[in-house]
Amino acid sequence: MTDAVSYLLSLEAVRERATKVYNAAIEGKLNSFDYNEAKMGDAADFVASLIMRDFGPDRFDKIPPHGRWQHFEVGQVSRVENLLTEWRGAGVDETECTRRLIDLFLVSVLLDAGAGNDWKFVEPGSEMRLTRSEGLAVASLYMFKEGTFTSDKQNVARVDGEALKKLTGEQLANGMQVAPDNPLVGTQDRAALLRRLGESLSTLPVIFGPEGRPGNLVDYLTADGTILDIRKLWDILQKLLIPIWPSNRTRVADFPVGDSWPLSTLGATIGNRTYPAEVIQPFHKLTQWLAYSLTVPLQRLLGVKWENMHLMTGLPEYRNGGLFVDMGVLSLKPDVVAKASKDEKSQLCSFDASDDVIVEWRAMTVALLDRIAPLVVERLAKSTNQPDLFISMAQILEAGTWKAGRELAAKLRPETRSSPILVESDGTVF
Repeated sequence: MTDAVSYLLSLEAVRERATKVYNAAIEGKLNSFDYNEAKMGDAADFVASLIMRDFGPDRFDKIPPHGRWQHFEVGQVSRVENLLTEWRGAGVDETECTRRLIDLFLVSVLLDAGAGNDWKFVEPGSEMRLTRSEGLAVASLYMFKEGTFTSDKQNVARVDGEALKKLTGEQLANGMQVAPDNPLVGTQDRAALLRRLGESLSTLPVIFGPEGRPGNLVDYLTADGTILDIRKLWDILQKLLIPIWPSNRTRVADFPVGDSWPLSTLGATIGNRTYPAEVIQPFHKLTQWLAYSLTVPLQRLLGVKWENMHLMTGLPEYRNGGLFVDMGVLSLKPDVVAKASKDEKSQLCSFDASDDVIVEWRAMTVALLDRIAPLVVERLAKSTNQPDLFISMAQILEAGTWKAGRELAAKLRPETRSSPILVESDGTVF
């Protein structure tokens, strides 16, 4: 692996490259978007108002970090806590409980790409109709409880590489209640992704054991204590996940670089077969989402303390990005709109996930999340007279920007609640 590739796989590269795109925006040199900096204050006001509504004025410390755990609690049902109560009642210790949650969270996050506007999951028993991320989370939870992801039928609350390698699209479709009138975007692609995950887990026995169990990560990480650098987890996840992404993704020096794409704003000539490293914008969105998600059970159950969390960025996905479009901070250039494909019903512009427009949008999303976070905290600190108020990026994402993007979508596009710009994805990017 070259130094250039190692850099593109790092957390630092995501922010540094996005900052270059932001600097181009300040100079009016974006290729697909116009940037209206004057609207950032309005966006910050809106995000701060949601956090104040839900956690103000004195419960900011109760904001959970952004992670998969919250999605399992949709409808105010404590599904994870219920699992933990059941396991503890059966004599399972905290380390094994953590292993089991890592098993569940890893598979669940990798199934958490955009579900589309028409899919739903009806929860057995409660008959709750769940959609999008929460629906995918709860559906994956039921599949986990049924032993879909393990070859150990005596102890089904596990995930292992052998079972994942054999997972079929039909199994996943059944677990996700997919039907002609209930389509899920990228069902077969999601199943293929988990099969490749099974293969990758099996190639790293030092970390995941001979059975390729994700939960064995707990023992590997905590072997030397419970003060951990996020970069240690990050390097493991990149080693595990880079081989599983679709083979048609960007390569640099003939090495796959995952969720990283050429961008004209950085000097790429779109349409070339190969690209130099300096014109690539990395994101690693699903890997960052997974990293955020896995830190939570390790922290809550085993008391792990994480260092260098500031290296993690905001997530470049359609809810955070939609916030900036819906608030007028970013707007598609007229010539881009004129050339774009249009959704038949909504007439919203639609692009492939690898399109230069989407890559620029995602890069600006990373950069703008870095800039809106302190504006939001500043507003909350002033309104509650808490000058030393600290709210982490993970908390801003959870209670603020991601929620703001979703609430704006529901208000402005109530029929679909879709993003203001549609992304044609294969179920492995967003």
